[in-house]
This record gives sequence, structure tokens and C-alpha cells, in this order.
Amino acid sequence: MELEKLHGLVIEALEDLKGNDLVSLDMRGKLDITDMMVIASGTSDRHVQALADSVVEKVKKAGVTVAGVEKDRAWVLIDLYEIVVHVMLPETREFYNLEKLWQLEIPAEQAQPI
Repeated sequence: MELEKLHGLVIEALEDLKGNDLVSLDMRGKLDITDMMVIASGTSDRHVQALADSVVEKVKKAGVTVAGVEKDRAWVLIDLYEIVVHVMLPETREFYNLEKLWQLEIPAEQAQPI
């Protein structure tokens, strides 16, 4: 499935159940394992789980393979290969601040070798 269509399904699934503060990050050229990251917040543990279940159900109905789902009380990660979806409680999202982490760009000459 095209990235844009898959992205639309993910966003639709999150919006259908009133996911909060949806953010999409283009990861092409920054990360080799996925093209896009979608981050959303839920209002409670149950809401986080319901949002994640909605995404999985919608993409599976469209014939998309789900590579994996990692569940925690406050954070669910869904790997759809081209898109990685993070659904979190607001305090978890604020603590990890993935938006800021993945939008960092370090010039090559300043990067430290691993």
C-alpha cells in the first residue's frame, strides 16, 4: 500500500476514536527502518489501548501486515513497516518527547562515531 494511503488509514483510525495531538514525522533520510512516525495521545490507559486497537483493526481490514505491537499501560507502539505508530498517555509523551528527539538534526561534522 502507498505510504500516503496507509498514513490516511492510521490518521482516520486515531481520529475516529478522538485521539489527541496527532503528529506525523517524515523519517525518510533520518531513519532506515521506517518512512514515517505517527504520534498520538490518549486520555486514559483504556483510551490508549482502544486507539491502538483501532489502528490495528483498520489497517488489517485494508490488507496491511502488522509487523508487531508492543503494549504497555501508558504506551503502545505499532510497527507497520512504513509507519511506526506511538500512542501514549500525555505524561509519557511529554517525558519521552519523541517529536523533539526525532526532529533533531546534527550536522555530519559534529556527529560522534559510535
